[in-house]
Amino acid sequence: MAKIHFRTAQFLISAPSIRQCPTEEGTEVAFAGRSNAGKSSAINTLTGNGKLARTSKTPGRTQLINFFNFPAAPDQRIVDLPGYGYAKVPMAVKKKWQADLSEYLQQRDALRGLVIVMDIRHPLQDFDTMMINWAIEGEMPVHLLLTKADKLKPGAAKSTLLAVQKHMRDAQVDDLVSAQMFSALKKQGINQLEDVLNGWLLPQHDEPEAVQE
Repeated sequence: MAKIHFRTAQFLISAPSIRQCPTEEGTEVAFAGRSNAGKSSAINTLTGNGKLARTSKTPGRTQLINFFNFPAAPDQRIVDLPGYGYAKVPMAVKKKWQADLSEYLQQRDALRGLVIVMDIRHPLQDFDTMMINWAIEGEMPVHLLLTKADKLKPGAAKSTLLAVQKHMRDAQVDDLVSAQMFSALKKQGINQLEDVLNGWLLPQHDEPEAVQE
């Protein structure tokens, strides 16, 4: 079974809006999340490159849509969307980010799935729910990455995951929304995340036709 070698990821381009994004050949998966949820750390852990997605002590510094691809699979891309919700920036800037995110999620045909990064200690904040709703409206699959799992005891972390999964079942969206625990510090959850991304990014093979007698 074909797999993407995520550790070969390389920077492709930064775009200020959907109009400057790369052409839509191939497939891409986007990472979104509050500016302090550990999104850049999650991407860097996935790719084994601590400098690929910029991390900052000042949340909200990343205001561009950043694209990464792979030398052996240049038509498959990871997209790092601007952080939202937390950043101490002017309201006009926040509104522009929100408009850009909405436009990208609703109009980007190459997009196959959305990873929403949430601090496991503060899951399902208002902006997270808004992003989930945007994706569901477009029938876009969503994977909730509950980061910083090392900050909780294992039992508490598991309980939070189960509560989030129950919330999705109760909302009757669990067919589109999955969830997992993740820790960049402990390198926890990388294989599960890779499996989800491979399922979204790689071409889906059609069922073989029945052999006629």
